Amino acid sequence: MPQFKAPVRDFQFVLQEYLNVGQYASVPGFSDAGPELMTPVLEAAAQLCEEVLFPLNAVGDKVGLKYDNGKVIMPDGFKEAYKTYVDGGWPSFTCDPAYGGQGLPDVLNMPLMEMVCSANLSFGLTPGLSHGAYNAIMLHGSDEIKKKYLPKMVSGAWSGVMCLTEPQAGTDLGLVRTKATPNADGSYAIEGNKIFISSGEHELTENIVHLILARLPGAPAGTKGISLFIASKYDINNDGSIGKPSGIRCDGIEHKMGIHASPTCQISFNGCKGWLVGQPHKGMKAMFTMMNAARLYVGVQGLGVAEVAYQNALAYAKDRLQSRAITGAKFPDKAADPIVVHPDVRRMLLTMRAFTEGSRALAMEMALKIDLAHRHADPAVKQECDDFVQLLTPIVKSYLTDGGFEMANLAVQCFGGYGYIAEYGVEQYVRDARITMIYEGTNGIQALDLVGRKLPVSAGRYLRSFFHPVDAFMTKHQNNPAMQEFTKPLFKHIGYLQQATLWIAMKGLTDPDDVAGGAVEYQRMFALVVMAYVWARQAEVALAKINGGEKEFYQAKLDTARFYMQKILPGTVSLLSSITSGSKSMMQAAI
Repeated sequence: MPQFKAPVRDFQFVLQEYLNVGQYASVPGFSDAGPELMTPVLEAAAQLCEEVLFPLNAVGDKVGLKYDNGKVIMPDGFKEAYKTYVDGGWPSFTCDPAYGGQGLPDVLNMPLMEMVCSANLSFGLTPGLSHGAYNAIMLHGSDEIKKKYLPKMVSGAWSGVMCLTEPQAGTDLGLVRTKATPNADGSYAIEGNKIFISSGEHELTENIVHLILARLPGAPAGTKGISLFIASKYDINNDGSIGKPSGIRCDGIEHKMGIHASPTCQISFNGCKGWLVGQPHKGMKAMFTMMNAARLYVGVQGLGVAEVAYQNALAYAKDRLQSRAITGAKFPDKAADPIVVHPDVRRMLLTMRAFTEGSRALAMEMALKIDLAHRHADPAVKQECDDFVQLLTPIVKSYLTDGGFEMANLAVQCFGGYGYIAEYGVEQYVRDARITMIYEGTNGIQALDLVGRKLPVSAGRYLRSFFHPVDAFMTKHQNNPAMQEFTKPLFKHIGYLQQATLWIAMKGLTDPDDVAGGAVEYQRMFALVVMAYVWARQAEVALAKINGGEKEFYQAKLDTARFYMQKILPGTVSLLSSITSGSKSMMQAAI
C-alpha cells in the first residue's frame, strides 16, 4: 500500500530560510505570517492531507464516479472530506476579509495546495478551481457580483469552475460558439455546450458558480468577440438564498485515464441567466486571470504527484533486497543488499529529490512574487515581481507537470514489476499526472506563449526580471570558494541560455517556424537554468547552516545541489544544439 508524509520541514526551510518571508512583515497580510503561525498551519494541513484525504485516494481511483440523470455521485467519503476541509477554514485562507476571508498571503497557501495534490489530486481540483474563479471575480467582477457570489465561495459553501472548451474549440478559443442574448433585466440568456469542465457537477457544495466564455449578438469574430459571464447551477434569490435550477445541466462525464474521482463534465447551458463580468468582448483578458492562476496550480499538481511518488520509491528502494552492490556487499548480514545501493536506482531517486525540492522552492517563490505584485507599496517592486511571474508562469506550468509525469514513471521503474501492479499504488500516479501536461494549455502552448508573447515584451523587459538577479547572485559569490561548485555551472549554462534566447529573437524576425519548432526545447532549457539558480541559492543557505544543528538536513541539500549541477543541468547543451538546428528537418519531412 502507498504511503504519504507531508514534507513539513522542507516547507519550513523554503518559507523561513530560502525565501525569508519574515522580511516582508510590513507588507499587508504578512504581519501574522511568522513562524508562530507557519508551523501550526503546516502541521494542521499535514494532518488533514495525511489522515483525511490520502486514505481516499486509492478508493476514489478504484470506485470512480457515477452519473445519474444530470447528477454526479462522488465516491464514499469525499463529501465528508470536503466538509472537513471547509470546517477547517481552508477555502478562506488567502481570500479578502471583506468577503469572509482570512487575508493571508498566497505563499502560505502554496504548501497546502501541494500537500492536497500529493494526498488526493482528484479531490484537490474542486477547491483549486474555486480559488481561481474567486481570483477572476475579485479582479474583474462588479461590486454587485462580488457581493452576490464571493462570500459563499470564500466559505466553501459554493464552488467555482471555468467553462472554456467546446468540442470544436479547445486551444483555439476563437472558435467558441456559446451565445449570450440580452434579457430585459440586464442579464443574459446563455445557450451552448462546453466539454471537459472539471468539477462542473458534483455533490460537494450546495451551488456551483460557472464562469463562461460566450459571444454577444454581433460580436467580432475570433477571440476579440468573446465575453465572460457568470452564472450558477441554481438561481440566487434577492436575499442570497438558493432558488430554482437555472438551466445548467451536466449531460455526461468522461471516463478517463486518471483522476477517476474528479468529474470531467459535459455541460449544456439551456437559457440559464448569466451576468456580464468585465467589459463586452474583453472576456479573454478576464479569463486569463483565472487561467494564469490555474497554470501555477496545475504545476503544483505535478509537483504534488512527484513528491508522493518519490516518497514511495525511496521507501521501497530502502526495503527491497536484490543483488549485491557492485563494489561488494553493503549489508552482508542480509540475503542481498537493498536496491538503494545500486547506482542507477540512486540516479533515479536523486533525480526525483532534485526535482521535488527544487520545484517546491520555485513554486513558493512564484506565490511570493504574486503576493508582492499585489500587496507591496512600492510600484517598482510590484512591477518587477509581476514581470517575473509573467515570464515564469509558462515555464513553471510546463516543467513541473512534465516533471511530475517523469518522476511518477521513475517511481514505477524503481519498483520494477511491482510498480506496474495496482495494489502498490504508484501506477496511479502515472495515470493521474498525465493530464497535467495537457489541461490549462498544453505544454506546447505554454512554450509558444513564452517565445511568442513573453520574450518580446518591451524589448525583453520580462527577461531582465530573471537575468539581472542571477547576474547579481553570481557577482556576489565570485570570490567565494565554497560556492564555486554551484556558481560556475550556473554561469556556464546561463550563457548557453542567453545564446538560445538571442537565436530565438533573431529567428523571430525571419522564420517563425524555427521559433515554434524550438519553443518546447527552449522552454525546457530555460527551466533547467532557472532550477540551477534555485539550487545554487538553496546551497548558499545550506552552507551557512551546515555547522549548526540539523547537519544531515543541510548536507542533503548540498548533496542534491551537486547532483543537479553535475547530472541534470548539462541537459542544456543538447537542447541548445537541437534548438539552433532549426525546423527544416521537421517542416520539410514527408508525413
